[in-house]
Amino acid sequence: MQILKTARFLDELAVIVDFIAKDSLSQAFIFLDKLDERVFSLKDAPYSCRQSTKSNDTNVRDLVFMGYVIPYRVNKEKMQIEIIGIFSANEWGM
Repeated sequence: MQILKTARFLDELAVIVDFIAKDSLSQAFIFLDKLDERVFSLKDAPYSCRQSTKSNDTNVRDLVFMGYVIPYRVNKEKMQIEIIGIFSANEWGM
């Protein structure tokens, strides 16, 4: 499976990383590294995360990571995982 990160995801991630970096640049890099690890692990098990609470489509999933929800869509035909966005769990309604 190929991982595709949408422009929306990258924009939202940049805001989060900038916020973390204001406190600690090293923590911002650690956050990015761990997030990338977790996202790329979806290649091996794309349905390992729960079905999205915001969609009835079983191919739309929610990865919960360090207080954030990362919704993504699995496209079996194209062998792709599209990372849609990233939100704080509070903003997502958890």
